[in-house]
Amino acid sequence: MSELSLIFRVGTMLCALPLGEVVELMRPLPIQPLAGSPHYVRGVSVVRGTAVPVLDLGRLLGDFDTAAERFISTKAGGVLAIGAVVGVRDVRPEPGRETPSMGGVVAAVGVLDAEPLMFLDPDGVTRTVAAYAG
Repeated sequence: MSELSLIFRVGTMLCALPLGEVVELMRPLPIQPLAGSPHYVRGVSVVRGTAVPVLDLGRLLGDFDTAAERFISTKAGGVLAIGAVVGVRDVRPEPGRETPSMGGVVAAVGVLDAEPLMFLDPDGVTRTVAAYAG
């Protein structure tokens, strides 16, 4: 069975998100800051006529700002600010490499081309986005 994922950078980290969670990949849009939101919520953007929260994966995963090269619109209704897109690959975490202690956003850590690869947990990402997608 195929496990296609979108592979992208967040700062120096390499991340994988299952392709089934991706609605659209787009250029970054203007962001309106949102007072009182957590540090990883950059604000809101208007995507196809709807205001949606923009989460900075760098802030969420490692407490650093992501130089947003692309946005990922997700099934949960929000947008993830990411760095460079590497491509779509058939990748799977190695059994026993799950990392439940990483805040519920990273499901496992693997290796791709001699670099650590963070497998994002779609449920954890959905919960985080849904908290601000209203």
